Order: sequence, then C-alpha cells, then structure tokens
Amino acid sequence: MIKRTLALSLLGLYGAAVIAAPAPVADVNDSSDKERLVELERKFASRTQAQHRQQEQLDLLQSEVSELRGAIEVQSYQLEKILERQRELYLEIDKRIEEVKAQPSAQVATVPTQLDTPSVATPISGSDNEAYDKAVNLILKDRLYDQAILEFEAFLQNYPTSDYVPNARYWLGQVLFNKQDWVGAGEQFQSLVSNYPDSNKRADALLKLGITELERSNAARAKQLWEQLLSEFPDSSSAKLASKRLNSL
Repeated sequence: MIKRTLALSLLGLYGAAVIAAPAPVADVNDSSDKERLVELERKFASRTQAQHRQQEQLDLLQSEVSELRGAIEVQSYQLEKILERQRELYLEIDKRIEEVKAQPSAQVATVPTQLDTPSVATPISGSDNEAYDKAVNLILKDRLYDQAILEFEAFLQNYPTSDYVPNARYWLGQVLFNKQDWVGAGEQFQSLVSNYPDSNKRADALLKLGITELERSNAARAKQLWEQLLSEFPDSSSAKLASKRLNSL
C-alpha cells in the first residue's frame, strides 16, 4: 500500500513537471530572424539600386551640362567672329565713303581759275586705290579667294609705299589663314605687326599670328604674342579671344 501511494505521488510530480515545462521556442525565433534578415537585405538592395539610378541620372545631367557649356562657348566664339567681321566691313565701307567724298574736291581743284587761260588738269592717280579695291572685292563680293591672293601679292609688289599696304597685308594674311597656310599667313601678319604699329588691324593680326605659331607647334611664341595683345589692347575683342586661348594652353 505504501509503495502504491509512493508511486502515485511520483507520477503526479512528473506530470506536474511536464505540464509546467515551457514549450520549445528555438525554431520559432530562428524563423522570425531569418524573415527580418531577408527583409533588411531586400530593403538594402532596393536602396542601393535607387542610389545607382540617382548617380546615373546625375552623371547624365553633368554630361548634358558639359555639352551645353561647350556649345555655348562655340556659339560665343562664332558670334565674336561675326561681330569682328562686321566691324571690318564697316571700316572698309567708311573708308570708301571718305574716298568718294574726297574725289570731287580733288577734281574741282584742277578746274582753271580763268576761262580764257585754259590749262591741262593733272590726272588723279588712283591706280593703287583701284588695285586695292579690286583685290578686296574679290574677297567681299566675288568670293574668289585664290584670285584675291594673286591680286594682293601683285598690289604689294607694285605699290610698296601705298597707304593701303597694312590693310593689304592683313587681307592677304586672312585669306591664307583661312586656307590654313600657316607659314604664308604668319609672314603677312608678322610684317603688319612689325612695320605698322598704328594699324587698326594690329590687334587682330597679333591674335592670328599667335594662332599660326601655335599651329606650327610654337606654343611659347603664341603665348608671348597673346600676352602682348592683352597688354596693348586689353579691351578689344581680339584680346578676349586671346585670353581664352591662353587659358587653354
């Protein structure tokens, strides 16, 4: 009887211990951690992709800005050249107007003061003027540049002391410059710079002389010429173009 009672007591204690023991939770916790880890990895991957897309968009915008900046610089240079060309044409037109105004007074001066004493009027020599006009018109009107080269060369040979010599050398240098004859153009611009310090073409001649030197791999000489241009004509359009070229060296 005592043994039975003891056995029942032990059985009861065992059952209570089994009931009181907590259920295992290791498997549940492991599953929850894995889900959270997967979610974090997904969010991280999504954020990384978003950052990559933003970087790509930023790179694209920077590229477009660089292209726009380059286009603006090219357009600014072209506009500057157009304005420069217009100034040259205005100077030529002004010169022609002054020549036309001067001709009647010169002709009147040859009229005899006494009707009964006839005299022979001295003919006005316009040969150098006519030769210069012919050469310039081959450029401005006819666009016959090769023929203009020959006419300017003939003009410089036939009229070496003409007042038009500085401009003739400039125009000849300009045509050769456009043909990328850097040596020939450089010779004309150098002659103008060296021999005609008061020429209104001097600033542009210094600019283009520097370009011919740079094209012939004489960067140091080009730099010297452009610095001279900035010193002599700091407010000119040619100086602005020279400054840009100096910054790119």
